[in-house]
Amino acid sequence: MKKFLIIGLGNIGEEYKNTRHNIGFKILDYFAKKEALTFETKKLGEVATYKFKGRTFILLKPNTYMNLSGKAIVYWMTKEKIPIDNLLVITDDLNLPFGSIRVKLKGSAGGHNGLKDTQDKLNTSNYNRFRFGISDAFSQGRQVDYVLGEWTPEEDEKLEERLEKSIAVIKSFGLAGINTTMNLFNGK
Repeated sequence: MKKFLIIGLGNIGEEYKNTRHNIGFKILDYFAKKEALTFETKKLGEVATYKFKGRTFILLKPNTYMNLSGKAIVYWMTKEKIPIDNLLVITDDLNLPFGSIRVKLKGSAGGHNGLKDTQDKLNTSNYNRFRFGISDAFSQGRQVDYVLGEWTPEEDEKLEERLEKSIAVIKSFGLAGINTTMNLFNGK
């Protein structure tokens, strides 16, 4: 059975729960709810397992805080013997319009501390990532407040459809591969 490690980046704690920066957690929580999965507290994170069409998806929400995500990723890749090609890291992206999707094979951290730490711990920037657009609708000097801010009512209203699309991205990654997933979902 092929295994995939799906990482949703975010920060632990109630104060971060509905923030833009926690979209990785939000996507995995939504996935778990739709598929009746339960997250369990394990070493370095909350973990749920989903079996689908001969594939095993290990969903991980690191409890190391965003800026130290790499430690949990490396631990679970090693523990579950998951090759880097079967890793997908979900994160927020300020450079994309709200709700837009960009799946990539590799790339820079783009100033994202969770991706920087992942890159440092993996010792490569060649890993799959799923960037979820949160837009850049903030005034100069207000980036941190915006990223750690909660969704607007307008965004919240559109979020469920985007979360549904995000589940489709994850399943496509495991079933059809990264290239097909990029072709199907990028910019959608």
